[in-house]
Amino acid sequence: MTAKRVFGLFGAALLLQAPVVQAQTAPSQVQSFARQTVASGKVPGIVVAYAKGQAPTTIVVDGRMSDEPTSPKVNGDTLWRVYSMTKPITGIAAMILIEEGKLKLDQPISDFIPAFKDMKVLVDPNKDLTSRPATRPITVRNLLTHTAGLGYNIITKGPLLNEYNRLGINPAQVSDSFEATARPARPATLEEFANRTATLPLIAEPGAKFSYSIGLDVLGRVIEVASGMPFDSFVNTRILAPLKMTSSYWTVPAGEAGRLATEYAIAGGNRLPIDPGATSVYLKKPSFPYGGAGLAMSARDYDRFLHMLQNGGTLDGVRILKPETAALAMSDLLPAGVDKTMLAVMARDTGVPMGFGAGGSVFLADQPGGAGKGTFGWSGAAGTFAWVDPKNQVRATMMVNILLAELGLKVPVRTAVYADLNK
Repeated sequence: MTAKRVFGLFGAALLLQAPVVQAQTAPSQVQSFARQTVASGKVPGIVVAYAKGQAPTTIVVDGRMSDEPTSPKVNGDTLWRVYSMTKPITGIAAMILIEEGKLKLDQPISDFIPAFKDMKVLVDPNKDLTSRPATRPITVRNLLTHTAGLGYNIITKGPLLNEYNRLGINPAQVSDSFEATARPARPATLEEFANRTATLPLIAEPGAKFSYSIGLDVLGRVIEVASGMPFDSFVNTRILAPLKMTSSYWTVPAGEAGRLATEYAIAGGNRLPIDPGATSVYLKKPSFPYGGAGLAMSARDYDRFLHMLQNGGTLDGVRILKPETAALAMSDLLPAGVDKTMLAVMARDTGVPMGFGAGGSVFLADQPGGAGKGTFGWSGAAGTFAWVDPKNQVRATMMVNILLAELGLKVPVRTAVYADLNK
């Protein structure tokens, strides 16, 4: 599969988009949803982890790790490529530094990456690369909320897209065939990635427009400069290890390949394996850690991350954030007056107005019979989906790995989770 084809699927997917009990004994809406999703042929396997309050997490599973009939059945410890569900984790890493005073929400990122000091803005993104000086600096808030004016080569079009591709500004790993095209052009370090990005014009004035972007990847460089340690090391030592998220990897160890589900894409009406678990590109070290799309994780681990947020920053006696910082992270951090047209399109299946917090979306109103105002979460390009609802003390994670937009699983899984928990 060509890099261009993968990018198309990747972008389409993005635009849609305690003790454990292995499965409930009584029939449930979530069990029915999982069974029907696999039986319909939409996915080879699916895992849904959900809970309310401090009750044990329910993990519902169905199907296998690949289409092969001898493939292992999925479970709560199966590893999945979560792509953009990495973004809230990167956002929380930044909030740790904000709490410690090493970052400020409205601090210019040029304090940490000098190359971003004098940015330019495209006059007409659809026409050419003619630009003018930006009138405002890019801030930490802008990176967290996709309002920096940065592009994404799964979103950006026209002359700027050509420049992103020329400079290798494509922070994601998808498959060996994709890497064969992407890696030679991609910077070898997070520092060089950020510096190259800074040479390109912005699509909009910082703070003016929500446009899905590489902001959380650039934020990874800000985090490593502000913290004084490599970005992935900071996330590992300050979030993953304290929360005992032992099945979360930037590079999946060879000995864990047997737990990594195969990733598929749809081409010509057929489901094709583009990254088999046994030989996955995730078994190889990436060019650098991708704060916007880099982690492979289990449903059990992502549930622990959400549980910490649900509890106001703490889990099992370990505090990651103060309650007020956790609340700030899950609040609407969008700049005043920002154009939210793209966000409204991405959130059209929720039926409620949407804001954006530290790397994830935020419900600005209650969803009738469903998620409450303040619900925070995000989805991934391969169909993964997760949210935490502090108002109703609910959290849920869904794992699948199909690089396709038309799965249509987000609405029914959310409906099923609340139907079960509200019994």
